Amino acid sequence: MNLDIKTGVQTAFFLALLFGLLFLLLGYRTIRTGMKMPYFHKRRVLLVRGWRMILLAFVFGILSVTVNLFAEPTAYRFYPPSPTVTLTPTVTITPSISPTPSITMSPTITNTPSITNTPSVPEDIQQEFKSTTTPQGVPIFSGVRFASEIDKNYQPVDPAVTFANPITKVYGTFSYDQMTAKAQWTAIWYRDGEIVFHETLPWNGGTGGVGYSEYQPSSDAWLPGTYEVRLFVGPDWIKGAYGKFTVTGNPPTPTVTIPPTRTQTPTITQGPSPTPTPTFTPTVTNTPTITLTLVPSNTPTITLTPTITLTPTITWTPRPTDTRWPTLSPEPPHK
Repeated sequence: MNLDIKTGVQTAFFLALLFGLLFLLLGYRTIRTGMKMPYFHKRRVLLVRGWRMILLAFVFGILSVTVNLFAEPTAYRFYPPSPTVTLTPTVTITPSISPTPSITMSPTITNTPSITNTPSVPEDIQQEFKSTTTPQGVPIFSGVRFASEIDKNYQPVDPAVTFANPITKVYGTFSYDQMTAKAQWTAIWYRDGEIVFHETLPWNGGTGGVGYSEYQPSSDAWLPGTYEVRLFVGPDWIKGAYGKFTVTGNPPTPTVTIPPTRTQTPTITQGPSPTPTPTFTPTVTNTPTITLTLVPSNTPTITLTPTITLTPTITWTPRPTDTRWPTLSPEPPHK
């Protein structure tokens, strides 16, 4: 008989509980029988035996509670759970009354499709493959469960199928069995049928256990829609290894931070150079003309005709110097 861990734990729990009830009943009946014995020795033997049975009943009761609470988690630490293959139920079609045809139609040729719509790894992602190890046998993967956090045993914390924005990270956890070391495996994340993220690398886990894939884009990339994750070994999809979840609400709008611009240091502009104040230095040319006219009255007439020409020249001389006027010549002697 092939029992899984959960069924074995439940069987041990019910057996321990049954033995506890049985010993409790036998102990009670033995004590009652011993109390009716007239002989002290026989009465004492029956009472001791009855109390021992009641003690065993309490032991089996404590054992049943311990098995029910701690046996299954402890067993999973040493024997990780292997996924079970879920059989897809077939739909039984209820036969209906078919009318008897009056004319037999000639059968037409039905085209059998040669290509099945089975998911596979796209060619551009296959170019990233690093491992050439061929899987030994057919790996088994469970469905993918989603959560925002996982514990130290890679189990989802509060798994869900709907997530509301804002979201930072989503884990897709799964169990597996019969995996081959260093075989190439790939996890592809879709949104409404389009690829938004993928990871592919050689298998670095054991042959059986629990694994996960995580998707952590920027917060504004979590657009609302239906997301799906599919797991592949080599280029082939593992049947049943997928899961879906929904994102609702609009993602937060990113804030644009304007980088500071460099402020140029003002340069010192020199003021206008001082313009020297022009000064006028007149050049005085004295050309005296003296004409002596002798008259009979012996009174000479002196005519002074000075000619002064001023030529201004811009120099740094503070002010013109004073030029004396010509002096009169002495009167000529009388003849």
